[in-house]
Amino acid sequence: MPSGCAICCEIVLAVLLPPLGVCLSHGCCTVEFLICLLLTCLGYLPGIIYALYIIVFANREEYFDEHRRPLYAPAYSG
Repeated sequence: MPSGCAICCEIVLAVLLPPLGVCLSHGCCTVEFLICLLLTCLGYLPGIIYALYIIVFANREEYFDEHRRPLYAPAYSG
């Protein structure tokens, strides 16, 4: 699980150079990186938005465990 400092650095890099932030987060030869590279070539702002989405919200099950879930979410009773 990445630390808060690592995520913060990835977000700063995603604002400056979106594909680099995604590369550090998910790897260089992934679909997320290629989509971010394409969006950045088409327009800088769509690349930033996609990079921030990928870094912060993609695979959030890995980063948010039971103790960090919102209060309104029902607890699993299985």
